[in-house]
Amino acid sequence: MSANPTQTVPHVRKLPTRSKAGRRVIREKIFAHTILIIVGLLFLAPFIWLVITSLKTENEIFTVPIKWWPDELQWKNYSDAISMIPFVKYTLNTILIALLSILGVVIITPMVAYGFSRIDFKGRNFLFFIMMGTIMLPFQVTMIPIYVMFNKMNLINSIWPLVLSSWFGTGIAYNVFLVRQFFMGIPHELSESAKIDGASEFRIYTQIIMPLAKPAVLTIGLFTFLGAWGDFQGPLIYLNDPEKWTLSIGLKQFLRENRVAWGPLMAAATLFTIPIVILYFFVQRKFIEGISITGMK
Repeated sequence: MSANPTQTVPHVRKLPTRSKAGRRVIREKIFAHTILIIVGLLFLAPFIWLVITSLKTENEIFTVPIKWWPDELQWKNYSDAISMIPFVKYTLNTILIALLSILGVVIITPMVAYGFSRIDFKGRNFLFFIMMGTIMLPFQVTMIPIYVMFNKMNLINSIWPLVLSSWFGTGIAYNVFLVRQFFMGIPHELSESAKIDGASEFRIYTQIIMPLAKPAVLTIGLFTFLGAWGDFQGPLIYLNDPEKWTLSIGLKQFLRENRVAWGPLMAAATLFTIPIVILYFFVQRKFIEGISITGMK
C-alpha cells in the first residue's frame, strides 16, 4: 500500500549545529574566565600595591593624590630592609619553626585521624566530639595555662613551645577532622583485603592508606606552614632573645619611636609574602584537590 502523497511529515525540531554549539561554549568559557580574572586581580590588588609601594620613596608613598607608579624604582629599599634588621637570621629561625611544625603535623595528624576513622574502639565518637570541641576554645582562654606549663618545663625563650603544639595535638583538631573525612571516603574493602592477606594495621596504614592520602596530607602541611610562617602572637609570647625572633617579630623593628621606615618596611613585607605566593603556585593543584575531595566525602 503506497503512502498518501498529501500526508504531511511531522515537524522535526532542528538541532543547533555543531558550530553554533561550539561558539556558545567558547563564549561561556570566555565569560567565565573574564570573571575569574577580574576577581583574581581584586584579590591580588593588595599584594600588587605592596610591591609598588616598596619601590617608592617615602615622599611618593604619601603623595596626594596617589602616585600610582614611582618616578624611579627604589631597589635600595630592599637592601635597606635586609641590612636594617638581621633579616637572614630571622628568616632561618622562621623556616626552622615552620619545618618542625610541618613535620609534626604530617606525622601525628594522619595517625590520629586513622584511629578515629578506620579503627573501631569503644568511645571513639565521644573522644572525637571532645577533640572537635576544642576548636571552640579561643587561644586567649588557653594562653596562660599553656604558658605556665612551658614555663615549668623551662622551655620559655626557645622554639619548642612553638613547635611542640604540632607534635602533641594542641590546636590541630581541624587538621585531624580534615584528614579523617578523607580517610572515611577510602573503601574499607582495601583494609579488609589486606588483613586477609596477613597485613598488620601499621602496614595497612603506611602502605595502603597513606599513599592515597597525599592530597589531604599536603593540604594540612600547607595550612601549618601558613600558620607558622605568619605567626606573630606565639613568638611574641615565648621568645625573649632577639637572636631567636622570627620574621613576623622582626618586621616590628621598622616601627621606630620617632619614625617609621616605610620603604624598607614595605620591601621587607614583600620579601615576607613572596615565599607564601611561590609555595602556593607549586602546590595549588594538590591543595585544591585535597580540599575538594575531602569536602565531597
